Amino acid sequence: MHNEPTPQPGLDKAALVSALQAVLPAGRVLHREEELRPYECDGLSAYRQRPLVVCLADNVDEVQSVLRLSQEWNIPIVARGAGTGLSGGALPLENGILLSLARMKRILDIDPLNRTARVEPGVRNLAISQAAACHGLYYAPDPSSQIACTIGGNVAENSGGVHCLKYGLTVHNILGLKVLTAAGELLEIGGQAPDAPGYDLLALLTGSEGLLGIVVEITVRLLPRPEQVEVMLAAFASIGDAASAVGDIIAAGIVPAGLEFMDNAAIRAAEDYAHAGYPREAAAILLCELDGNEEETATQIEEVEQIFRRHQATRVTCAAGEEEKQRLWAGRKAAFPAVGRISPDYYCMDGTIPRHRLPEVLTQIARWSEEYGLPVANVFHAGDGNLHPLILYDANRPGELERVEAFGGRILELCVQVGGTITGEHGVGMEKLDQMCVQFGAHELAQFHLIKDAFDPAGLLNPGKAVPTLHRCAEYGAMHVHGGKLPFPNLERF
Repeated sequence: MHNEPTPQPGLDKAALVSALQAVLPAGRVLHREEELRPYECDGLSAYRQRPLVVCLADNVDEVQSVLRLSQEWNIPIVARGAGTGLSGGALPLENGILLSLARMKRILDIDPLNRTARVEPGVRNLAISQAAACHGLYYAPDPSSQIACTIGGNVAENSGGVHCLKYGLTVHNILGLKVLTAAGELLEIGGQAPDAPGYDLLALLTGSEGLLGIVVEITVRLLPRPEQVEVMLAAFASIGDAASAVGDIIAAGIVPAGLEFMDNAAIRAAEDYAHAGYPREAAAILLCELDGNEEETATQIEEVEQIFRRHQATRVTCAAGEEEKQRLWAGRKAAFPAVGRISPDYYCMDGTIPRHRLPEVLTQIARWSEEYGLPVANVFHAGDGNLHPLILYDANRPGELERVEAFGGRILELCVQVGGTITGEHGVGMEKLDQMCVQFGAHELAQFHLIKDAFDPAGLLNPGKAVPTLHRCAEYGAMHVHGGKLPFPNLERF
């Protein structure tokens, strides 16, 4: 989708721009075509749409002012961080305001005694750990894009990363939020205390994809650096052997800090790009990070190696030093851009399945790859079953994007079929609206809309994302399993 921004009927764009310029400093309201182009998509570049106007906020007061104008003018508003999202969650609206929070990048406080940090939403994920390093602390969730992605976007999507297996997702690593409602009212949710009275709104807002409010401050939990960290690499001649080894590691009571899978296509692309030292001939590799004290990690290394050997690993090595550890992880973190070098385009999927279903799901993806004539590179968080198949294609070939979307949709629906979910950390955004109709029933979706209505009665915050209308689901053909009924038809405007 790619259209010129066109105002709503009766909307005076020039007057709107003037109103926004009155509450923001000079140069912070972008409205010319060449200024808007950089904001027409997020990391899911398959979908593009230029906004009507872009506002660059620098503080809470400015965000409040833009939100209040949004209400006054009845104009939808989409919040955006670094634009690294992979589900179209920050895709702008042609008749709406795109509100960038990238300038709000101040680390407000680091408290080493309480092991917390207070930060603005535009702070980069990695910058938190860099600022806390002098205290021997770090922030655990580490998406592959952590060098660029912002903590505000991480909260919106409930991002994970390599270390989410042991240390949890964003929701498990934040303690408090300051959030502006659609009307511009400031809410303080959670805090440094271990518990708070009332409903758990912190969990509700984390992963809400900008539909319920705009996060303007985050208090995150910091962890002490582990005493010892070891990184193992195991190579396999069979994808099935690698996948089976994953389940046995967890079944043995071992919880690695990270357990990552890469198939041959991903291995070769990453090796050519990052020169990580991966065995190019392997059908699959597992990267396993173990941390703790010296005795604990030594015991776990021995146990994990035995599991790898039982599953016919052709090579098992342990990184000799810090440089080699960093190199092994650099290859994994660079997998997405590395695949981008071998294909004009790729479509990154994100679904989660029970670990014991990994072999059969990967086998089915391989069959579909042949059926659609589209190569797939698999790289994912194996420890928690969070899949990231990268479907390679060329958007310049007529009909190829549509085939990719159909293929990707089948993968996500397979995840649901085997007892999993359509997203692990990328969110729903625009990409997975139809698959939400498979994951949830009509009454569940109706409850989601009621929550949205409670926070945003006018429906102006990131409309059309994350939660499909019930009518859309009926058209998609999924609602027949729920009787084909559309409860609460008055909610269809969302």
